[in-house]
Amino acid sequence: MEIQKQSSQKQNSQSKIRVNFQIKVPQVRVIEQDGTSLGIMNTRDALKLAQEQGLDLVEINPKAAPPVCKIYNYGKFKYEEKKKYSENKKKQKIQELKEITFRPNTDTNDLNHKLVSAKSFLKEGHKVKFSIRFRGRELSHPQIAQEKLSWILEQLAGMVQAESPVLLEGKIMHMTVIPSKS
Repeated sequence: MEIQKQSSQKQNSQSKIRVNFQIKVPQVRVIEQDGTSLGIMNTRDALKLAQEQGLDLVEINPKAAPPVCKIYNYGKFKYEEKKKYSENKKKQKIQELKEITFRPNTDTNDLNHKLVSAKSFLKEGHKVKFSIRFRGRELSHPQIAQEKLSWILEQLAGMVQAESPVLLEGKIMHMTVIPSKS
């Protein structure tokens, strides 16, 4: 019995929603289940009112002065919160950064192949980072890499917006593009 109480207390503390006797403030603003406001009441009176209806007193907004509580079925409240959370999670669009790397002397046929994969990443809504890695004396001719990156931008014209300009950091030159809004 004691173990069950501890686990339910952990769940309530994790969700940070106080229910019934966990509400320690002297006064609360009470809202009924249908949404009508009962005004500011003592917490004990609000608890009695909720128990008479066979429902729980659930703290909705603890940061308000006084905190806002609703007379509601706590199980139903948790279900609706979980449903809202899953709906919001479905609506979120996660944008990943995909990196395509090559060297300054990479042939155009290979670049075309990499361009096809870049287009598929962009259609899925991901950012794409084009990185050119230099080795040895290749670093003495950065204009070759610059030309390759500008060629890529020309091929992707209308599909992308440059998020960051072409940067040379150490032995890597890179550019990040994002899908255009249109």
